[in-house]
Amino acid sequence: MDLSIVIVNWNTQQLLRDCLHSVNRALDGLTAEILLVDNASSDGSCAMVRNEFPDVRLFESPENLGFAGGNNLALAHAAGRYVLLLNTDTLVHGTVLSDAVAWLDRNPNVGVMGPRVLNTDGSIQPSCSAFPSLKYLAMQTLGLTRVARLDSYRMTGWDRASERRVEVISGAAMFVRRSAMLEVGLLDEAFFFYGEETDWCRRFAQAGWEVMFAPIPDITHFGNGSASRLNHRRDVMMTEATTRLHRKHGGRFAALCCFLLLSAHNISRAVFWSLVGMTRKPGAWPRAVHFGRVVRDLPRAWPGQAGQL
Repeated sequence: MDLSIVIVNWNTQQLLRDCLHSVNRALDGLTAEILLVDNASSDGSCAMVRNEFPDVRLFESPENLGFAGGNNLALAHAAGRYVLLLNTDTLVHGTVLSDAVAWLDRNPNVGVMGPRVLNTDGSIQPSCSAFPSLKYLAMQTLGLTRVARLDSYRMTGWDRASERRVEVISGAAMFVRRSAMLEVGLLDEAFFFYGEETDWCRRFAQAGWEVMFAPIPDITHFGNGSASRLNHRRDVMMTEATTRLHRKHGGRFAALCCFLLLSAHNISRAVFWSLVGMTRKPGAWPRAVHFGRVVRDLPRAWPGQAGQL
């Protein structure tokens, strides 16, 4: 089998329906399977899949396993030479699936590949990045990553028109060589919703596999399909995941430095937007409230505490 497409769903029924229709249109003669894990949705997603997409292998979890746990449930059953991790809030276009398989066939040293991902307005989405090192986190806190030519972290100054070795591919649309996955292992389930693909990409690189971006068009990513339900908790969980990454790959001191940098980032934003709010600028107070709530919950963002959210 050429390709196993793995999708994890949590209460995104309509997005999921559109995503599955787009995948079926894009299979283009590939021998493929679609494995869907439902993380205890309550919106009728499972019934919709059973009724409208009977060929999809559906795994119904009685609890929300998170992104890593949900994907791992399906990855253990994947039979394709390659695996595509795909978010429900995506649309697959054209021949991107068959082109990606052909590209991976031509590049046997690549363990993970990311195709070109678009925003809904057709602009390029920064779907690959560098590892969130302490240097880049400090630059982000200082606002330097807002300058495209300085943003080596998200690489916003690069037009994604060329192949490039990168450190992280977004889990929204990530092609993985199954033989490499069997060597490296599955996603680390200590990461619940963020950081798991960053950790995975680093592990592939440490095992000697290349992590690459290839300008193969196109997958549209709406963004925040399930995460939109998290509100300020999303930023708290991202802080927890990034701190966990540093603890795993750099030790406790690196984790502490990471946590302090991200705390400084959120505190500075809370203060800034509170001051701007005093001028009655439209939109300032909602931002101030958002970052205030993040700061309030920062003690929960130390690894192992985010489960309390």
